[in-house]
Amino acid sequence: MTQNMPGAPSAPTSPDPSLAPAVEVAGLVKTFGPVRAVDGIDLRVAPGEIVAFLGPNGAGKSTALDVILGFSTPDAGSARVFGLSPAQAARELRTGAILQEGGLLPDYTVRQTITAVAAMRGARHDIPAVEKLAGISPILGRKVVKCSGGERQRLRLALALLGNPDLMVLDEPTAGMDVTARRSFWAAIRERAAGNKAVLFATHYLQEAADFADRIVIINRGRIIASGSVDDVRALGEGTVVTATWPGLSGVGPLDEALAEARASLQDVAVRGEHVEIRTTAPDDVARILLTRTPSHHLGITALSLDDVFAELVKDAAEPGQAPRRAA
Repeated sequence: MTQNMPGAPSAPTSPDPSLAPAVEVAGLVKTFGPVRAVDGIDLRVAPGEIVAFLGPNGAGKSTALDVILGFSTPDAGSARVFGLSPAQAARELRTGAILQEGGLLPDYTVRQTITAVAAMRGARHDIPAVEKLAGISPILGRKVVKCSGGERQRLRLALALLGNPDLMVLDEPTAGMDVTARRSFWAAIRERAAGNKAVLFATHYLQEAADFADRIVIINRGRIIASGSVDDVRALGEGTVVTATWPGLSGVGPLDEALAEARASLQDVAVRGEHVEIRTTAPDDVARILLTRTPSHHLGITALSLDDVFAELVKDAAEPGQAPRRAA
């Protein structure tokens, strides 16, 4: 175990391409009656890589993770974990997991829960370290039923870390945590993920994915619609946002008139009092017009947010005839 302080995340390490993939999914299909929850996805996670799995509710994230953990079997395709079947990898304690619900006995104390799971995983020696990393030392004597949602997630983190598994699969791991607890959580994950440990996590917090993942995979309606680094995925969004303050502006009319020659590049124009917000494919031209032909000041040019790109990708994927957009 490394000696970094829990509050200071370790620097991520580059995946080693010579090692077997931590996760290798090919053509995965999982159905529930008429519902095709996972529809032929391919996914590869390298040792040492932290991958965020994003998607709206019902996109197929949890179903895919269940297959990778060996909780269910696919109807078609395959899933391997370090070259093993998911069930075999679980038996060999190569995987650890944090799930959204369940898995905790309400009448056990936090200490009893950790002790019992550590005994089953042959990891009693690891108890002091995971208690410290997960930040649960102050609540060891508390019954699980008395723990808050965030405290239960920290307990699940401690359980997932026991034995230092090679792959951690986390389904909405920081649900119920405040900002401080979330940062401490990811510091602990980074500590244990150093080297060739891999992490695959599903989350609704897009900023969390941007802050902590090496790569983002977006899934919708059972299919992967985008994959790449945060910057790669953000670049899939079309347009840039130009903002400015226009003193005395009244309505959108004067702005429309000023931007007439750049109209073909405009995607969205919003005026809120004296605040102007323009989404455009020609930000330099729009900025020049605002600065030289209007009384605007406090000019700003920003890339689309990850939230904007995510919403756009999901919307496009839901429209008939739209092909998935993959990051390079």
